[in-house]
Amino acid sequence: MKQFRNIPVLLVFALMHFNGFGQQLPQFTQYMYNTISINPAYAGSREVMVVNLLGRNQWIGVKGAPVTQTLSVHSSVPNTNLGVGLSFINDKLGYEKTTYAFADVSYTINLDSWDEYKVSFGIKGGFTKYSIDDELLNDPEYSSDPFLNTINNNWNPNVGVGVYFRGDSFYFGFSAPKLFTNKNNSEYFSLDRMTYFLNGGYVFNVNNNLIFKPTFLVKYTDGAPLSVDLSTLFFINENLWLGASYRFSDSFGAIVNFKIMDGVTVGYSYDYITSNLKTSTSGSHGILLNIELNFPKPRCLCKDLYN
Repeated sequence: MKQFRNIPVLLVFALMHFNGFGQQLPQFTQYMYNTISINPAYAGSREVMVVNLLGRNQWIGVKGAPVTQTLSVHSSVPNTNLGVGLSFINDKLGYEKTTYAFADVSYTINLDSWDEYKVSFGIKGGFTKYSIDDELLNDPEYSSDPFLNTINNNWNPNVGVGVYFRGDSFYFGFSAPKLFTNKNNSEYFSLDRMTYFLNGGYVFNVNNNLIFKPTFLVKYTDGAPLSVDLSTLFFINENLWLGASYRFSDSFGAIVNFKIMDGVTVGYSYDYITSNLKTSTSGSHGILLNIELNFPKPRCLCKDLYN
Protein backbone atom coordinates (compact mmCIF):
# COMPACT_ATOMS: atom_id res chain seq x y z
CA MET A 1 0.00 0.00 0.00
CA LYS A 2 2.98 2.36 0.26
CA GLN A 3 2.97 3.19 -3.44
CA PHE A 4 -0.81 3.38 -3.52
CA ARG A 5 -0.91 6.05 -0.82
CA ASN A 6 1.24 8.28 -3.01
CA ILE A 7 -1.39 8.40 -5.77
CA PRO A 8 -2.63 12.03 -6.00
CA VAL A 9 -6.30 11.25 -5.44
CA LEU A 10 -8.72 11.50 -2.54
CA LEU A 11 -8.66 7.82 -1.63
CA VAL A 12 -7.00 8.80 1.64
CA PHE A 13 -9.90 11.14 2.37
CA ALA A 14 -12.34 8.35 1.52
CA LEU A 15 -10.77 5.97 3.99
CA MET A 16 -10.70 8.75 6.59
CA HIS A 17 -14.29 9.81 6.01
CA PHE A 18 -15.71 6.33 6.25
CA ASN A 19 -13.34 5.08 8.97
CA GLY A 20 -11.52 2.73 6.66
CA PHE A 21 -14.60 0.79 5.61
CA GLY A 22 -14.96 1.97 2.05
CA GLN A 23 -17.66 4.01 0.38
CA GLN A 24 -21.08 3.76 2.00
CA LEU A 25 -24.41 5.24 0.89
CA PRO A 26 -23.84 8.84 -0.26
CA GLN A 27 -25.27 11.78 1.67
CA PHE A 28 -27.39 14.60 0.28
CA THR A 29 -28.35 17.94 1.78
CA GLN A 30 -31.79 17.49 0.19
CA TYR A 31 -32.14 14.04 1.76
CA MET A 32 -35.89 14.59 2.31
CA TYR A 33 -36.37 14.10 -1.45
CA ASN A 34 -34.31 10.90 -1.55
CA THR A 35 -36.02 8.77 1.11
CA ILE A 36 -36.70 5.87 -1.25
CA SER A 37 -32.97 5.18 -1.61
CA ILE A 38 -32.63 4.46 2.12
CA ASN A 39 -36.09 3.22 3.16
CA PRO A 40 -38.09 0.74 1.04
CA ALA A 41 -41.21 1.33 3.17
CA TYR A 42 -41.47 4.79 1.59
CA ALA A 43 -42.25 3.28 -1.85
CA GLY A 44 -45.68 4.40 -3.03
CA SER A 45 -46.37 6.59 0.01
CA ARG A 46 -47.24 9.58 -2.16
CA GLU A 47 -49.80 7.41 -4.04
CA VAL A 48 -48.62 8.98 -7.30
CA MET A 49 -45.61 8.19 -9.45
CA VAL A 50 -42.58 10.16 -8.27
CA VAL A 51 -39.33 10.53 -10.23
CA ASN A 52 -36.32 12.10 -8.52
CA LEU A 53 -32.97 13.10 -9.99
CA LEU A 54 -30.28 14.27 -7.57
CA GLY A 55 -26.70 15.30 -8.26
CA ARG A 56 -24.01 16.30 -5.79
CA ASN A 57 -20.49 17.65 -6.23
CA GLN A 58 -18.80 17.47 -2.85
CA TRP A 59 -15.79 19.48 -1.67
CA ILE A 60 -15.33 21.66 -4.76
CA GLY A 61 -11.65 22.40 -5.37
CA VAL A 62 -10.39 19.16 -3.83
CA LYS A 63 -9.01 16.77 -6.44
CA GLY A 64 -10.85 13.47 -6.60
CA ALA A 65 -13.68 14.61 -4.31
CA PRO A 66 -16.99 12.67 -4.40
CA VAL A 67 -19.36 13.20 -7.33
CA THR A 68 -22.73 11.48 -7.04
CA GLN A 69 -25.84 11.06 -9.20
CA THR A 70 -29.00 9.24 -8.20
CA LEU A 71 -32.24 8.37 -10.01
CA SER A 72 -35.25 7.00 -8.16
CA VAL A 73 -38.79 6.13 -9.20
CA HIS A 74 -41.60 4.90 -6.97
CA SER A 75 -45.37 4.55 -7.11
CA SER A 76 -48.32 2.91 -5.43
CA VAL A 77 -49.94 -0.05 -7.18
CA PRO A 78 -53.58 0.64 -8.20
CA ASN A 79 -56.29 -1.07 -6.13
CA THR A 80 -53.79 -2.53 -3.64
CA ASN A 81 -51.91 -1.52 -0.51
CA LEU A 82 -48.60 -2.13 -2.27
CA GLY A 83 -45.93 0.28 -3.39
CA VAL A 84 -42.95 -0.36 -5.68
CA GLY A 85 -39.76 1.54 -6.36
CA LEU A 86 -36.40 1.54 -8.12
CA SER A 87 -33.25 3.47 -7.24
CA PHE A 88 -29.92 3.81 -9.01
CA ILE A 89 -26.87 5.54 -7.54
CA ASN A 90 -23.55 6.30 -9.21
CA ASP A 91 -20.89 7.45 -6.75
CA LYS A 92 -17.35 8.36 -7.82
CA LEU A 93 -14.51 9.17 -5.41
CA GLY A 94 -11.07 9.68 -6.92
CA TYR A 95 -10.35 6.55 -8.95
CA GLU A 96 -13.07 4.65 -7.07
CA LYS A 97 -16.58 4.11 -8.40
CA THR A 98 -19.52 2.50 -6.61
CA THR A 99 -22.80 1.72 -8.38
CA TYR A 100 -26.02 0.75 -6.60
CA ALA A 101 -29.15 -0.73 -8.24
CA PHE A 102 -32.06 -1.64 -5.94
CA ALA A 103 -35.77 -2.46 -6.16
CA ASP A 104 -38.31 -1.85 -3.39
CA VAL A 105 -41.68 -3.27 -2.34
CA SER A 106 -43.84 -1.88 0.46
CA TYR A 107 -47.13 -2.76 2.12
CA THR A 108 -49.26 -0.10 3.87
CA ILE A 109 -51.75 -0.59 6.70
CA ASN A 110 -54.37 2.07 7.49
CA LEU A 111 -54.54 2.67 11.23
CA ASP A 112 -57.71 4.77 11.39
CA SER A 113 -60.97 5.32 9.53
CA TRP A 114 -60.09 8.98 8.75
CA ASP A 115 -57.23 7.90 6.49
CA GLU A 116 -54.71 10.02 8.38
CA TYR A 117 -52.50 7.49 10.15
CA LYS A 118 -50.67 4.81 8.20
CA VAL A 119 -47.76 2.46 8.74
CA SER A 120 -45.80 0.86 5.90
CA PHE A 121 -43.32 -2.00 5.87
CA GLY A 122 -40.83 -2.45 3.07
CA ILE A 123 -38.11 -4.68 1.73
CA LYS A 124 -35.29 -3.68 -0.60
CA GLY A 125 -33.18 -5.94 -2.78
CA GLY A 126 -30.43 -5.27 -5.28
CA PHE A 127 -26.75 -5.14 -6.08
CA THR A 128 -23.66 -3.03 -5.44
CA LYS A 129 -20.62 -2.89 -7.68
CA TYR A 130 -17.26 -1.42 -6.67
CA SER A 131 -14.60 -0.73 -9.30
CA ILE A 132 -11.36 1.17 -9.95
CA ASP A 133 -10.80 3.29 -13.06
CA ASP A 134 -8.84 1.59 -15.83
CA GLU A 135 -6.53 4.61 -15.85
CA LEU A 136 -5.16 3.46 -12.52
CA LEU A 137 -5.35 -0.29 -13.10
CA ASN A 138 -3.37 0.04 -16.35
CA ASP A 139 -0.74 2.37 -14.92
CA PRO A 140 2.53 0.36 -14.76
CA GLU A 141 3.71 2.44 -11.80
CA TYR A 142 1.01 0.91 -9.59
CA SER A 143 0.35 -2.44 -11.27
CA SER A 144 2.26 -4.32 -8.54
CA ASP A 145 0.29 -2.75 -5.67
CA PRO A 146 -1.31 -5.61 -3.68
CA PHE A 147 -4.46 -3.58 -3.07
CA LEU A 148 -5.30 -3.46 -6.78
CA ASN A 149 -5.08 -7.25 -7.03
CA THR A 150 -7.89 -7.63 -4.51
CA ILE A 151 -10.49 -5.60 -6.42
CA ASN A 152 -13.64 -7.59 -7.19
CA ASN A 153 -15.66 -6.02 -10.01
CA ASN A 154 -18.64 -8.34 -9.52
CA TRP A 155 -22.12 -7.18 -8.58
CA ASN A 156 -22.63 -8.06 -4.90
CA PRO A 157 -26.21 -8.73 -3.71
CA ASN A 158 -27.75 -7.15 -0.65
CA VAL A 159 -31.14 -6.66 0.97
CA GLY A 160 -32.65 -4.07 3.30
CA VAL A 161 -35.78 -3.45 5.34
CA GLY A 162 -37.65 -0.42 6.62
CA VAL A 163 -40.75 0.91 8.34
CA TYR A 164 -42.48 4.25 7.67
CA PHE A 165 -45.18 5.83 9.84
CA ARG A 166 -47.16 8.94 8.97
CA GLY A 167 -49.78 10.92 10.86
CA ASP A 168 -51.90 13.91 9.96
CA SER A 169 -48.92 16.31 10.02
CA PHE A 170 -45.78 14.26 10.71
CA TYR A 171 -43.80 11.22 9.59
CA PHE A 172 -41.06 8.95 10.92
CA GLY A 173 -39.00 6.28 9.23
CA PHE A 174 -36.47 3.69 10.35
CA SER A 175 -34.51 1.50 7.98
CA ALA A 176 -31.48 -0.68 7.39
CA PRO A 177 -30.97 -0.58 3.59
CA LYS A 178 -27.99 -2.98 3.60
CA LEU A 179 -28.16 -5.96 5.93
CA PHE A 180 -25.17 -7.88 4.59
CA THR A 181 -21.47 -7.04 4.68
CA ASN A 182 -19.53 -7.58 1.45
CA LYS A 183 -15.78 -7.89 2.02
CA ASN A 184 -14.62 -7.46 -1.61
CA ASN A 185 -11.81 -9.98 -0.92
CA SER A 186 -9.69 -7.19 0.52
CA GLU A 187 -7.92 -6.92 3.87
CA TYR A 188 -8.16 -3.12 3.71
CA PHE A 189 -11.89 -2.40 3.65
CA SER A 190 -15.35 -3.80 2.98
CA LEU A 191 -17.78 -2.60 0.34
CA ASP A 192 -20.94 -2.66 2.42
CA ARG A 193 -21.48 -2.44 6.14
CA MET A 194 -24.67 -2.45 8.17
CA THR A 195 -26.14 1.05 8.15
CA TYR A 196 -29.19 2.35 10.02
CA PHE A 197 -31.26 5.44 9.21
CA LEU A 198 -33.80 7.31 11.32
CA ASN A 199 -35.64 10.22 9.72
CA GLY A 200 -38.68 12.35 10.35
CA GLY A 201 -40.44 15.64 9.83
CA TYR A 202 -43.38 17.79 10.89
CA VAL A 203 -45.53 20.15 8.80
CA PHE A 204 -46.79 23.36 10.45
CA ASN A 205 -49.41 25.43 8.61
CA VAL A 206 -48.41 28.95 9.66
CA ASN A 207 -51.03 30.58 7.43
CA ASN A 208 -52.58 30.14 3.98
CA ASN A 209 -49.35 31.22 2.26
CA LEU A 210 -46.67 29.76 4.51
CA ILE A 211 -45.79 26.25 5.66
CA PHE A 212 -42.92 25.48 8.03
CA LYS A 213 -41.31 22.04 7.97
CA PRO A 214 -38.43 20.92 10.24
CA THR A 215 -36.83 17.57 9.38
CA PHE A 216 -34.00 15.37 10.59
CA LEU A 217 -31.91 12.43 9.40
CA VAL A 218 -29.71 10.27 11.65
CA LYS A 219 -27.31 7.79 10.05
CA TYR A 220 -25.23 5.17 11.81
CA THR A 221 -22.80 2.88 10.01
CA ASP A 222 -21.24 0.05 11.99
CA GLY A 223 -17.77 1.20 13.03
CA ALA A 224 -18.19 4.81 11.84
CA PRO A 225 -19.17 8.05 13.62
CA LEU A 226 -22.83 8.98 13.93
CA SER A 227 -24.06 11.41 11.24
CA VAL A 228 -26.89 13.83 12.10
CA ASP A 229 -28.64 16.23 9.69
CA LEU A 230 -31.12 18.90 10.81
CA SER A 231 -33.10 21.02 8.36
CA THR A 232 -35.73 23.74 8.41
CA LEU A 233 -37.80 24.47 5.30
CA PHE A 234 -40.36 27.17 4.48
CA PHE A 235 -42.90 26.62 1.68
CA ILE A 236 -44.04 30.00 0.38
CA ASN A 237 -47.18 30.52 -1.73
CA GLU A 238 -47.09 26.84 -2.75
CA ASN A 239 -44.30 27.66 -5.22
CA LEU A 240 -41.03 28.23 -3.40
CA TRP A 241 -39.08 26.25 -0.79
CA LEU A 242 -36.41 28.08 1.20
CA GLY A 243 -34.43 26.38 3.93
CA ALA A 244 -31.26 25.80 5.89
CA SER A 245 -29.53 22.68 7.13
CA TYR A 246 -26.79 21.64 9.52
CA ARG A 247 -24.76 18.43 9.49
CA PHE A 248 -23.03 18.05 12.85
CA SER A 249 -19.24 18.54 12.72
CA ASP A 250 -19.39 18.81 8.93
CA SER A 251 -21.30 21.69 7.30
CA PHE A 252 -24.02 24.33 7.15
CA GLY A 253 -26.30 24.30 4.12
CA ALA A 254 -28.80 26.42 2.19
CA ILE A 255 -31.68 25.00 0.13
CA VAL A 256 -33.87 26.62 -2.52
CA ASN A 257 -36.46 24.79 -4.63
CA PHE A 258 -38.82 26.22 -7.25
CA LYS A 259 -42.08 24.72 -8.41
CA ILE A 260 -41.85 25.59 -12.11
CA MET A 261 -45.15 23.91 -13.03
CA ASP A 262 -47.64 21.47 -11.56
CA GLY A 263 -45.76 18.31 -10.63
CA VAL A 264 -42.28 19.63 -11.51
CA THR A 265 -39.80 21.09 -9.00
CA VAL A 266 -36.16 22.05 -9.49
CA GLY A 267 -33.79 22.78 -6.64
CA TYR A 268 -30.30 23.71 -5.55
CA SER A 269 -28.36 23.27 -2.32
CA TYR A 270 -25.03 24.60 -1.11
CA ASP A 271 -22.96 23.37 1.84
CA TYR A 272 -20.40 25.50 3.64
CA ILE A 273 -17.87 23.07 5.10
CA THR A 274 -16.99 23.41 8.80
CA SER A 275 -14.78 20.32 9.15
CA ASN A 276 -10.99 20.25 8.73
CA LEU A 277 -11.50 20.32 4.96
CA LYS A 278 -12.83 23.90 5.03
CA THR A 279 -9.45 25.38 4.10
CA SER A 280 -9.24 23.20 0.97
CA THR A 281 -12.71 23.56 -0.53
CA SER A 282 -15.22 26.24 -1.46
CA GLY A 283 -18.09 23.97 -0.43
CA SER A 284 -20.43 21.35 -1.89
CA HIS A 285 -23.21 21.78 -4.46
CA GLY A 286 -26.36 19.79 -5.11
CA ILE A 287 -29.11 19.91 -7.75
CA LEU A 288 -32.58 18.39 -7.75
CA LEU A 289 -35.29 17.58 -10.28
CA ASN A 290 -38.52 16.21 -8.80
CA ILE A 291 -41.38 15.07 -11.05
CA GLU A 292 -44.77 13.86 -9.81
CA LEU A 293 -47.15 12.19 -12.25
CA ASN A 294 -50.79 11.94 -11.22
CA PHE A 295 -50.85 8.18 -11.78
CA PRO A 296 -52.41 6.34 -10.15
CA LYS A 297 -54.95 8.76 -8.70
CA PRO A 298 -54.28 9.34 -4.96
CA ARG A 299 -56.75 7.58 -2.67
CA CYS A 300 -55.54 9.18 0.55
CA LEU A 301 -57.41 12.30 1.65
CA CYS A 302 -54.69 13.13 4.19
CA LYS A 303 -52.42 16.19 4.21
CA ASP A 304 -49.50 16.37 1.79
CA LEU A 305 -46.34 16.07 3.90
CA TYR A 306 -44.12 17.34 1.04
CA ASN A 307 -41.51 14.61 1.48
